[in-house]
Amino acid sequence: MSIEHTDALNARILAVSEDKIQGFVREPFVEIAERSGVPLESVLERIRTMLAAGTIRRVRQTLVASNLAEGALVAWKVPEEKLTAAFDFMFQKDPFSGHVVVRSTDQQTTGSDFRLWTTLKVPVGQSMEQHCRVLMRHTGCEHFKLMPARGIFALGVGHVRRKTIEPGDKADAPAKMIPVGVVHLSELEWDVLLALKRELTLDEIRVGLWEARAAEAGVDLETFCRIAEDLNARQVIGRFSTFLEHVKPSATGQRVTRFNALFHWRVPAGREVEAGGEVGRHVILTHCYWREGGPEFNRVNIMAVCHGSERDRVFAHKAAIDAHLESVGIPVSYTNVFWGGRSEIKPSEISPKVHREWLAKMSAPETAAV
Repeated sequence: MSIEHTDALNARILAVSEDKIQGFVREPFVEIAERSGVPLESVLERIRTMLAAGTIRRVRQTLVASNLAEGALVAWKVPEEKLTAAFDFMFQKDPFSGHVVVRSTDQQTTGSDFRLWTTLKVPVGQSMEQHCRVLMRHTGCEHFKLMPARGIFALGVGHVRRKTIEPGDKADAPAKMIPVGVVHLSELEWDVLLALKRELTLDEIRVGLWEARAAEAGVDLETFCRIAEDLNARQVIGRFSTFLEHVKPSATGQRVTRFNALFHWRVPAGREVEAGGEVGRHVILTHCYWREGGPEFNRVNIMAVCHGSERDRVFAHKAAIDAHLESVGIPVSYTNVFWGGRSEIKPSEISPKVHREWLAKMSAPETAAV
């Protein structure tokens, strides 16, 4: 049985399972089967096989963590000789840093010396600034720039589905901005959420997967599902997703993508929502946010991520978005591309208890700085 994302049957499954199952679904694999037109048993067998082989790196229910914790994109300035060690520390020893990426620009420009980029989530009531200063002590980073999201216009994956997207392909209407605001949860809701979000084991790739998670949370299945559906209505639940290993080659040497680019635009103050909607409607983008880059990044305010197998193709998508912004009368006074190199991705921890334990450990004398 093929383990590759390029296999015709696997591609049909992945075109749905990567990012089309939005919110909480009681039987996600049944939903994948129905929407892909692939028999349920084949869906289960193929996802298990790809997960075991590493083609799929994890299967899990995602959360809209920006509504559960304080979060930001963080750019780090670190001496080149400490870059590898700092990357490893962020990935291996900080459960609150999710994406960890080394980025570069085609020419020296504003912000080019920020080589290490991470996403950060800390529990409500904790300080991202303090967390980053702890990381500085342990990594040798010299400066950081926190860029929290003010609004979200696009958030998805769908690498298999995006392979057929042409430059300029976009939704019929501008993307609606999802505002960022923290939702406060009860202790029981946290219990359900933490049980819900943990990645699935091979044995859990089956119908009825939430029964054991409900028991873990200390509630019956119906209560578990009811709470999850309520959290979904409160925009806390993201998508149920099979995450492809899209950076490293598969066991047979195939790659899902080769290039990832972080696009920057500076649009006039007051037009961020309009501009983000026009950028975010381009379906090639996996992420699109309103973030303030400040003077460190020439005051850009719209950022988006694009993945592709060919560098020129990624540039073509960027050019199409630029042309569209011009066509709808949104001036862009500055733009740039930060290319991704070495990259690791893991779910960000959001538990207040785990964060307290982490801070205590990082303050201990035996955790010496790099």
